[in-house]
Order: sequence, then C-alpha cells, then structure tokens
Amino acid sequence: MYVPFDQLPATARIWIYQAERPFTELEIAALQPALQQFAADWTSHGRTLAASAEVRYQQFLVIGLDEAVADASGCSIDASVRFVRGLEDQFRVQLLEKAKLAFLMDNRVQLLDRRELRPAVTSGALSPDTLYFDNTIGTVGQLRAAWPAPAAATWLARYFQAVVR
Repeated sequence: MYVPFDQLPATARIWIYQAERPFTELEIAALQPALQQFAADWTSHGRTLAASAEVRYQQFLVIGLDEAVADASGCSIDASVRFVRGLEDQFRVQLLEKAKLAFLMDNRVQLLDRRELRPAVTSGALSPDTLYFDNTIGTVGQLRAAWPAPAAATWLARYFQAVVR
C-alpha cells in the first residue's frame, strides 16, 4: 500500500540508492508514477507493505517501509532490487554502484570515488563540515534529522582525525 513519504513514521526502514548523475526534471516526472506503483504493489509473503519511494536532491532514490505494519522479507527485498535494476535500464543510470561517495558542495551533489577520499581530506578539498550523504542510514528519522550530515559526524570521521593540522 502506498503511503506518502512524509507520512512514514521516524522508525520506518529506508534504502537509499545513489544515482551516478542527477535525474532530469522529465525523468523525475516519469519516475513518480512508477515509484508510487511499486510502493502500492510491494508485498511480503502475500502481506501488503506500507511503503513509499521518492527522489531526493535529484540524485537519490529512497524507498521507505513502515515495518510496524509488516516486515520486509528476503523475497520482498529482492523484488525491490529488481525494481531498482529495472529503473537503471529504463533511465540508463546506475543506482546500485557503491564506488562513489556523495557530498553536498556549492549547493549541488558532487561524487567522489572512494579511492580519492584520503587525498581530498589531506588536501583540504573536504573538511569535517562538508555535508556528506551517508547512504547507510537505516530509518526515516535519521533521514529527516541528519541527511546530509557533516562528514565528521559520520563514519568518515576517522579520515579527519588522521589528518595532522
């Protein structure tokens, strides 16, 4: 059953898929009905799931699930990944690739290859205050409260502690 994203409780589980490039306005308009249809049809062992999906910052697909209504099963999670793969094919964009980290810099999402992280911190291109999209967060509450968050407030903190200033 589709639930508007803003009506999901803070405890709702989320999955964040980062696109390799921003979606265009036309693509987002085309995505909206597909996201709503997926959420409306998503089930777990025949049980209806209270779910939602939306695009944020033109570059992130966020799927939310109120597990107080019904939990996701392995099969239902597999179904969501198949849905995301279908979106990759339809829109010719990678959503399942995890090699790049996303930062909000100059009011836009900028991607950085993981291998470039340490040099970017050492050179000062990334600071502890640089906003980072931690796509490993797991709940709507975390999404609302701290996404993006200062890099030093995430798992990236260790990179800034290692830098001698």
